[in-house]
Amino acid sequence: MRTLKDSEFIRGNIPMTKEEVRTITLSKLDIQETDHIIDIGAGTGSLSIEAARRAPRGQVYAIDLKEEAIDLIQQNAQKHGVENLKVIYGRAPEDLPLGTSFHKVIIGGTSGGMEKVFDWMDLNRKNDFAIVINAITLETLTQAEQMLKKWKFDEIEIIQVAVNRFEKIGGYNMLKAQTPVFILSAVKLKNEI
Repeated sequence: MRTLKDSEFIRGNIPMTKEEVRTITLSKLDIQETDHIIDIGAGTGSLSIEAARRAPRGQVYAIDLKEEAIDLIQQNAQKHGVENLKVIYGRAPEDLPLGTSFHKVIIGGTSGGMEKVFDWMDLNRKNDFAIVINAITLETLTQAEQMLKKWKFDEIEIIQVAVNRFEKIGGYNMLKAQTPVFILSAVKLKNEI
């Protein structure tokens, strides 16, 4: 399944995970068609929509604190015809439905609540699961790596992606840098404490 182009999403004033970063994130998650996925700090919903398309018999929960983000996620879900997406206005983990099961977790932002999210995942996991954290600041990268180690995740991998796009300036092509992103991925096995 191809990754949607950035231009295929309704944007507004909310940050969006760019196409190249979405492609790598989705690859690291290895989403199966019946997976349950949580997207924390879902923004425009670009990753939520992509995940829902790849898990048509699964369920995706997209949670965000910003009303504009919630509206954009709903608009993008409707535009792309995904019906297995539950949009939640609120903070993770407090506002996630009780008993939410998950196979994959995407963290784009926790608004300072990353440790609570990791505690919740540890207490509520019923199976092995994969996680991907996309970070644009050094502080988030450092905290995310510490959390993955503290909670004894396996197969921890950290990569940094820098994308440049050509932009026409008069008769010239100029490189325009996109925001570099750190992508942390790992798995947590059920039998590990």
